[in-house]
Amino acid sequence: MADADTVEVEVEEGTVRLQVAAARQEESGRGVARMPRSAFQALGITEGDPVEIVGKRVTSALAMQAYEEDEALEVIRLDGLQRANAETSSGEHVTIRKAQPKAATRVVFAPARREMRLQGPTEALKRVFFGHPLAAGDLVATHGQQPVQNVPPEVRRMFNAPAYALTQIRLQVISTVPKGIVRIDENTEVELRAEFEEPRDGRGTVNYDDVGGMEDTIKQLREMVELPLRYPELFTRLGVDPPKGVLLHGPPGTGKTRLAQAVANESDAEFFTINGPEIMGSAYGESEKRLREVFEEAERAQPAIIFIDEIDSIAPKRQNVSGEAEKRLVAQLLTLMDGLQARANLVVIAATNRPDAIDEALRRPGRFDREIVIGVPDENGRREILAIHTRGMPLGEGVDLQELARSTHGFVGADIAALAREAAIEAVRRMMPRIDLEAREIPADVLEDLCVEKEDFRAALKRVQPSAMREVMVQTPTIGWDDIGGVDEAEEKLREGVELPLKNPKAFERLGIRPAKGFLLYGPPGTGKTLLAKAVAKESEANFISIKSSDLLSKWYGESEQQISRMFARARSVAPCVIFIDEIDSLVPARGSSGNEPQVTARVVNTILSEMDGMEELSSIVVIGATNRPALIDPALLRPGRFDELIYVGAPDQAGREHILKIHTQKMPLADDVDLAALAALTPRYTGADLEDVVRRAGMVAIRSAETPPENVTAANFAEALEDSRPTVTEQMEAEYGRMKGELKRKAMEVKPIGFIHEGMLESTRDNKHD
Repeated sequence: MADADTVEVEVEEGTVRLQVAAARQEESGRGVARMPRSAFQALGITEGDPVEIVGKRVTSALAMQAYEEDEALEVIRLDGLQRANAETSSGEHVTIRKAQPKAATRVVFAPARREMRLQGPTEALKRVFFGHPLAAGDLVATHGQQPVQNVPPEVRRMFNAPAYALTQIRLQVISTVPKGIVRIDENTEVELRAEFEEPRDGRGTVNYDDVGGMEDTIKQLREMVELPLRYPELFTRLGVDPPKGVLLHGPPGTGKTRLAQAVANESDAEFFTINGPEIMGSAYGESEKRLREVFEEAERAQPAIIFIDEIDSIAPKRQNVSGEAEKRLVAQLLTLMDGLQARANLVVIAATNRPDAIDEALRRPGRFDREIVIGVPDENGRREILAIHTRGMPLGEGVDLQELARSTHGFVGADIAALAREAAIEAVRRMMPRIDLEAREIPADVLEDLCVEKEDFRAALKRVQPSAMREVMVQTPTIGWDDIGGVDEAEEKLREGVELPLKNPKAFERLGIRPAKGFLLYGPPGTGKTLLAKAVAKESEANFISIKSSDLLSKWYGESEQQISRMFARARSVAPCVIFIDEIDSLVPARGSSGNEPQVTARVVNTILSEMDGMEELSSIVVIGATNRPALIDPALLRPGRFDELIYVGAPDQAGREHILKIHTQKMPLADDVDLAALAALTPRYTGADLEDVVRRAGMVAIRSAETPPENVTAANFAEALEDSRPTVTEQMEAEYGRMKGELKRKAMEVKPIGFIHEGMLESTRDNKHD
């Protein structure tokens, strides 16, 4: 048996055999191989030494100490480029031996991607790859200035060479002199060819390292795709047919197409793409013929993957389309998928963001055997995606990717790519004064100083919003708790009920309780109910959907209910999210309260009830309603499980009024005789809106009474303003809301069924029958 911190590794004549696992995202393109301590002892090497990795092909890497969690495992962690160089995959075994790289006299690089053209000094390339072991045919990558964890100082110096470009660039080693494994030193001549040369496979373009936040999805997809393509004999031995198809669905921009490309490249299969609109032909039967040709070509080239992007455009529900061509195309696709030979090395992957629009005959085992949902990434997923998109970016010291991941709720991969691009443009914008637009080249010192700072990302966040929120997104709230006064009790309840569960959901899981789903803010007009909702959304770092009741009501039958369902569906996709419905009494009035109520409001109430308390859990979603007429709201909404907390937001007390006056006079130059505490004592029952009006009127009086622009606002100006203003809340209103406080909860507990029959009504019906 091995020690607790060492591993028994198979050793044979100075070699070790280890199982391949994927490297961490931040180490992609670094040319590092992470191995256990026992492998170092067996090979007689130290950290930073070059090693040969022998799969179907021989490549090289710099040996590094395994991560703590891997120390007891017989694994070697390689990134996607190294797996391609060794022609191996995660889960397979490779042989490792000590490498003896020769000093290179000449190395030729070329772009690894067809669409890229490169030009520039080769000295930067030489600095980036100085000391790294290379071989002809290898795929390599330039790197940025992001730190690599657990690396000895002498190796860290190699990684801290100035970056070659703002983004990571993948290159192919075309040739080396001499042949075999070489290393670049100060005497090496480096050449960079501008044009792409055909690589061995597509991993230089996309591999698993380029897909973030999808670890579980990749595992599922590998089971369904890689296993049947690589080892069809497994399924033959078990006596079952391998899977024929996988349907990937999820919101736009989550990486469905990119994932399919990565799977094809990593499984070493031929990749055939069918884009919906391209397959459609004008002649009779042409579309079906094109589809058949793709499947026939794929069967000849197996192992192969056929990827159908936007499958809803070529296989819609046949009962919903009027054209015969579309129906024939769906039938042809069904026939082709059924006709795939049982042992054929061919898998169909389809992607869509509208799975419900696909013909149901396709969504059965034997055609698409498994449906994999690719959802909006969580915080760790966003951290991985940010690492991918900033991989080669020179980042400032203040940039914290974990903090960025926390503040990008609801962002999908495409949104994060846009965020990184906007931050880079912001960095360029800062450097523009130093750039001579008429010069043909940018000075080297400007390029060296080009760096993306924390402020660049902050500015980019203001311009980039989650794509799922574009239809309903209001401007991110800028109001915090410091901007609100006189509502301490309501603020405390909202902090406990909204901020705590959204920021610390694990505490609730540990105690086995659910957080509150809804909060009803009620009270007189102008007391700050809407401001409270905005503040809670900002402080809890959640997305904020603000809806007016009138926006949800439509004259078309069923449209209002659909709007509400869409709103909740969108909130689920961008959770954590705060849904704020202002003047909610007009949207959900009590059902059965009057005989001639419009039917639409009853249906809307039913929809909101089922959304808040239905089969789909409202995870990390909080609904906040605001009203000044809570008695009109349907009682079924006021029970626990829907609006759990009924929070009264009344007129502020004297201390609250003083705080509000301080907030509104922050930017106002006040004379020495202005006493805000005395003003607060003179304004009983004044709401926040009333006090803002007093401050505004005082400013207007000061402007009106002075011939030149006034220097400050005096106590006399405030006294005159007070004469023209009055409190919104009367004593009768305060008494009415006080009485209402106790009644609302009791009303929710005494919900009567709608449409009940009075005994008297039953008697009169019998009498009518006798007549």
